Amino acid sequence: MQNFKEEGKFKYIETNPEAGETLLLLHGLFGALSNFGGIIDRFGEQYNVVVPILPIYDMPLRKVGIGGLLEHITEFVEHKGYEKVHVLGNSLGGHISLLYVLSQQPKVSSLILTGSSGLFENAFGSSFPKRGNYEFIKEKTEATFYNKEVATKELTDEVFDIVNDRNKAIRVVMTAKSAIRHNVEDKLEQIKVPTLLIWGREDNVTPFFVGEKFEKLIPNARLIAVEKCGHAPMMEYPDLFNDYLGAFLAEVN
Repeated sequence: MQNFKEEGKFKYIETNPEAGETLLLLHGLFGALSNFGGIIDRFGEQYNVVVPILPIYDMPLRKVGIGGLLEHITEFVEHKGYEKVHVLGNSLGGHISLLYVLSQQPKVSSLILTGSSGLFENAFGSSFPKRGNYEFIKEKTEATFYNKEVATKELTDEVFDIVNDRNKAIRVVMTAKSAIRHNVEDKLEQIKVPTLLIWGREDNVTPFFVGEKFEKLIPNARLIAVEKCGHAPMMEYPDLFNDYLGAFLAEVN
């Protein structure tokens, strides 16, 4: 696994600055590198795979939310001087990817969404967060996946630690509420870049009908269903996901 780089307020991984194409990966509320390990391993030499850490827990409270995260990513791409990027986002990261494309379309080569929010999402719900209840967090983490074994103890511990840190928990709730407020349905027709949607058929967070609606509303979008798969296809079926992603990138380049 790559080491983090830190430059000012930016913390990120970058695999190959000499590569001709940049693949920008945007993570969700929970997890970052653990979610994208398969993509980094598969494409890290051919592409400059970049994973900026979203400052969900570090931003001033007045900036917490979708708008603040979009501003951070916009400034990060400008700071790095990337001329064009392929943007891939999962869950909340997909939502930020959509807003980034809408605001910076000339800088985007293609868009890849998997389990993206922006239209409809089942978050932790009114019962989140149950601080101190490890079994509850374990069940919620497992519910993200069709194959419960993907919800490793390490992943559950990571979510549990976030929920039990009051400062982080407040920011998670604020960010989730911000995402619900920032519905993008009426703007999706403005997206003109080639778009690939890879969706788990059994996604409980952003159900499959959400992927179908994205395909209907984004002019140049194609939806691929992954059977027996939940909210994070790149984690449950990394090889299959990467095959679809690789074919798409080769097609749009």
